[in-house]
Amino acid sequence: MYDVVIIGCGVVGAAAAYELARYDLKVAVLEAENDVATGSSKANSAILHAGYDPRPGSLMAKLNVEGNRLAFEIAHRLNVPVERCGSLVVAFNEKDKEHLQELYRRGIENGVPDLSIISGEQARELEPNLDPGVKGALLAESAGIISPWDYTLAMAEVAVKNGVELFLNTRVTSIEKDEVFHIRSSKGKEFETRYVINAAGVNSDIVAEMVGEREFSVRPVGGEYFLLDKSEGSRVSRVIFQCPNELGKGVLVSRTVHGNLIVGPDAVNSVRNDKGVTAEGLNYVRRTALRSVPSIQFRDNIRNFAGIRANTEFDEFCIGESRSAKGFLNLAGIKSPGLTAAAAIGVYARELLDGMGLELRKKDEFDDTRPVIRFKELPDEEKNRLIKEDPAYGRVICRCETVTEAEIVAALHSVIPASSINGVKRRCSAGMGRCQGGFCSPRVLRIIARELGIDETEVLEEGEGSNVLYSRLKEV
Repeated sequence: MYDVVIIGCGVVGAAAAYELARYDLKVAVLEAENDVATGSSKANSAILHAGYDPRPGSLMAKLNVEGNRLAFEIAHRLNVPVERCGSLVVAFNEKDKEHLQELYRRGIENGVPDLSIISGEQARELEPNLDPGVKGALLAESAGIISPWDYTLAMAEVAVKNGVELFLNTRVTSIEKDEVFHIRSSKGKEFETRYVINAAGVNSDIVAEMVGEREFSVRPVGGEYFLLDKSEGSRVSRVIFQCPNELGKGVLVSRTVHGNLIVGPDAVNSVRNDKGVTAEGLNYVRRTALRSVPSIQFRDNIRNFAGIRANTEFDEFCIGESRSAKGFLNLAGIKSPGLTAAAAIGVYARELLDGMGLELRKKDEFDDTRPVIRFKELPDEEKNRLIKEDPAYGRVICRCETVTEAEIVAALHSVIPASSINGVKRRCSAGMGRCQGGFCSPRVLRIIARELGIDETEVLEEGEGSNVLYSRLKEV
């Protein structure tokens, strides 16, 4: 019998697990895929929003601002790449400038620190590559950039290290309630628990309806992106937004914590889990981004991808106890700024569970650390020391990102081990560089097969059915 079962291990589920791991509870996390952060938590803008956009007085506004503060604290503590670079919302005309005033008013009311409106000239002093037609900008110095999948993974790893049980490849198929919840899964295993947290992302409405009436409906919105080479990474130093509209925060231009330039997204009504990109969508993103930063060299694009936002009919996060099933807590409709708000949502979920009757007693000990070795960032003396201890640190597998064999092996034997090529990529950046794995993927595949004791034909690119190799050639 579990005290709490969390359904979904994206950034919100991981944050809830991270918070509950501090307490003397038996907690399980059920994730449908073979790794954490495989949905919206990896396919997004990787931005920590300041908090000027949400409606003042809303739960979203509160959790955005608090989540921003917590995200930087947690990322620094758990060795997650993060940077407080600030953001600009640019205005091209008088109507846009009026909108900046509204965003500023919201931000002040929401408690956003270090917020100001600056002129077009001041904006171009900060960002020389902005379009000359920019008439003004909202400067939010508390905004930042982060590695979203590593943030998710870090919180999940600390949770597991402190006793939370993680079940991957475990899709929830039904939930029944009597005195407790009975959760059945795709693996045939049943979980009994006193409380449930629904953090199932774009599938959260499906999960919620397993226990009662429909209280919200996920209306997926897709967004397409360009990821440009590091040669474009210095094009801007801050996150550059245009004025938002009814579908989202609009097309942005930003460098990433890995040194690339990310451009996107558009916002189109989509279907659940459709992560395809289109020529039409990408052309729209390109045209719109060039309005802000006309010198972007899109010929240096190295990857396109799409993410799905779990929008609902409400202009608010759908967080609260189910009306149909006491003890069932929905953390749903977590659209932007969900990544930013995640840690605060985790804390808020714990507070709600407390009010719902869950007995909370803090553990005497909680290991809130996460050592990470990123070989290329180390001084030469430390590199030499590691190579002497383990020669695998001297074998570079991914040349673009300077990732060593030892780092890949560590990813395959970590607290939450990688089980696919993309799982390795998320943990140590092998395959994330200019060639996008063109050089290193075969070598990574062989290391995975060797370390996991499986045949090379069993190695997956990502999830089930994504085998990289079909079969071995028969000897003649």
